[in-house]
Amino acid sequence: MSKVVVMGTGTMGVGIAASFLAYGAETILLGRDCNKAELNLSKVELCADTINPSWRDTGAQLIAGRIADWSDWQNTDLLIETISERLDLKKALFRELDQRVPPSIPIGSNSSGFPISDITQGLATSHRMFNTHYFMPAHIVPLVEVVLGEKSDPQMAEEICNLYRSHGKKPVLVKRDIPGFLANRIQHALMREALSLVQEGIASPDDVDTAVRYSFGFRYAAVGPMTQKEISGWEGMALAAEVIYPSLSNIQAPPACVMNLVKSGKTGMAKGAGFREWSPEEGAQMKQIYEERLKAAFEVLKIAPEVN
Repeated sequence: MSKVVVMGTGTMGVGIAASFLAYGAETILLGRDCNKAELNLSKVELCADTINPSWRDTGAQLIAGRIADWSDWQNTDLLIETISERLDLKKALFRELDQRVPPSIPIGSNSSGFPISDITQGLATSHRMFNTHYFMPAHIVPLVEVVLGEKSDPQMAEEICNLYRSHGKKPVLVKRDIPGFLANRIQHALMREALSLVQEGIASPDDVDTAVRYSFGFRYAAVGPMTQKEISGWEGMALAAEVIYPSLSNIQAPPACVMNLVKSGKTGMAKGAGFREWSPEEGAQMKQIYEERLKAAFEVLKIAPEVN
């Protein structure tokens, strides 16, 4: 049985813990306050139920504790940090972990914005430290990016990837911790063009969503963009690119259509509005629909074996 320690009791920490618990790992959830960590155990269990309702039959244990005084590192396969997205806090925690955690145990950070090279700068055991970046909701979305820093051990990274595979995840090894890693760079390239089209009045936000969901987004649940072009042929893509690439957006900051929303506090469902108005009931309903569709897409991903 694997043993994984998750530091941080927020939404990401809960989801990450659930993803291991659901596959039979002994899972430890640590917070700044032990009582808060204990209160979140039921959330972890509920998330695990949605992945594998029979996880309790595996004998997996779920334990709460306090970050500051946890010392049971025996047989720990991986430690993952999910605390607040502040570089000073992460650097301080990793300085502690550098001293407290046996050097044979790999340590990951779920940070999406801070490269592991920055978080672990100057630490004696930075070779066993990586970005282990999840995507919300962490218990459902299969991808985890395992990112090498300047001093990260590639062999240990491969072992982490194998651990993730044995617990139902789809890891990718990112060989350099460039801004945005892998998936977010691709996602932001798409968002830059989508938002530019909205800004220029060429399409509405709803039409952008429809275009993505019912064309290439629909196909990408079956195969990724590289394989899809292997199927359709690169010559057509190359010819189209000669016409399209020169006109693609190359803006260096979000366009006014987004920044005006942010400045006015209309940042999405949580605030009641973004590009459209959201009542609390509409927001809750859409989040439920979103998770149901994600779970259905996850089942689609299981169809037919992967071709190696």
